[in-house]
Amino acid sequence: MKPIYSKAQLGYMKAKTQFEKQAVILEKKLEDTRKTEEISQEVMEGLVQTTGFHDAYNNLVLAENELIEWSHTTMKHEKTYRENRQPIDDMYLRLNSDPQMRAQIIDLAMKIR
Repeated sequence: MKPIYSKAQLGYMKAKTQFEKQAVILEKKLEDTRKTEEISQEVMEGLVQTTGFHDAYNNLVLAENELIEWSHTTMKHEKTYRENRQPIDDMYLRLNSDPQMRAQIIDLAMKIR
């Protein structure tokens, strides 16, 4: 049986897939460009824009934020949350200053059914 995902989870999966595709395209463009010229900051910025990598990154961050917000709201209805409210809320407070915590919360949010 196929798992049922929320709108936030589906949006995150779509944005992540698009980001990964754009990363591959950017890597290929970088490789091709490196053969003909030095990769300066300006060249890199141009490649990031023209390959759509920048937009894909921004969409991924927005999807991550939506997923995190959805997971925190959804979790508030669980018994485990009510029993461990303070530590869980502290995790969510640290997500913007701790990239590992952010990744962990996203991973956990994708496991919510």
